[in-house]
Amino acid sequence: MLQETLKRRSGQYPVVTLVGPRQAGKTTLVKAAFPEFGYANLENPELRNFARSDPKGFLATYPRPLVIDEIQRVPELLSWIQVDVDANGGNGRFVLTGSNQPELGAAVSQSLAGRTSLLELLPLSMEELAAHGADLDRDRCLVQGFLPRVHQDDQPATQAYLDYFSTYVERDLRQLINLKDLSRFELFLRLLAGRVGQLLNLSALSAETGVSSTTLGHWLSVLERSFIVFRLPPYHGNLGKRLVKNPKLYFLEPGLVAALLQVETPEQAGRDPLLGGMFENMIVVELLKAILNRGRHDTMSFYRDSSGREVDVILERQRIPSAFEIKASRTFSPDFLGAPRAFKKLRPETAELGVIYGGRESMTGGDYTVRGFAEASKAVDGSAGGTG
Repeated sequence: MLQETLKRRSGQYPVVTLVGPRQAGKTTLVKAAFPEFGYANLENPELRNFARSDPKGFLATYPRPLVIDEIQRVPELLSWIQVDVDANGGNGRFVLTGSNQPELGAAVSQSLAGRTSLLELLPLSMEELAAHGADLDRDRCLVQGFLPRVHQDDQPATQAYLDYFSTYVERDLRQLINLKDLSRFELFLRLLAGRVGQLLNLSALSAETGVSSTTLGHWLSVLERSFIVFRLPPYHGNLGKRLVKNPKLYFLEPGLVAALLQVETPEQAGRDPLLGGMFENMIVVELLKAILNRGRHDTMSFYRDSSGREVDVILERQRIPSAFEIKASRTFSPDFLGAPRAFKKLRPETAELGVIYGGRESMTGGDYTVRGFAEASKAVDGSAGGTG
């Protein structure tokens, strides 16, 4: 789906910029979408040095249209791309990819404002895996995660994700944080993994790590901008009750959560005390992937009031909410609908009430839908105007 969005945006803008985590498949996607484009990879040291020392000559070497991979390696090249598109006009001249969002985001905003469409690619979705014949199992998905190379090369998942994190620390993190004590940072990350789906409490994390909450806030911002974690904001509607203000925290790669928690097998995942949080993390990310892959602008939040009543995900499209409960149980229970129904009493315009659970069967009731975990993405398609 994102491939079609890429093509469409390329016809609408001079530059399309695709960002996302390392190893999420950005290069594969852009090469498949634009096989006729020229291609330059700035991970190549010779090309990178050429682009830095002679950006004008570098761009003159390649015909247009052109894909430039890992543009954040030479962000000063963006100013020359701006000059090119301003001088020549026309859409579809460049497709850029980048992994290091903090550097790339600032440079793109400064140099290509109004000239580029920015898209995000996350690792494989369950929707994509199912389309290629994968037999999805709840617990195996939690451990195996969704990085393409883990699936393509049949790599041992835990080691692959720990290597992935080590590479991130060595290549990206040390450039972004003056990290004096790696062990405290790793402790912080493991503590975050153990709290997926919970309200973020930096004061409590500060007490456990011995690091100031200000520093932890900075670390968290870098992790978020580097596609490691993201914050799900609380829902703010005029509901007449005091709502919580803290966000909830999730990891963009569920496989990394399992690796950090030393959950190494599907059997272990299925009986782990943190199964509920791990499963919720996986489904929330699946919904986010569905929104991004469709090129949509839906918003996601969670609802929780001061009495503790909570709906795991509120999807809003055109300001119309839909309420979804997420349950790891392989068996559906009508009790799961209690919180979404309470939410609809407060917001009668709610389009859909739903449950996404750890089983495989999907069904439709009188006022609700139930989706097996592998069909979570369909909640996005049906999140406005009725059930899907």
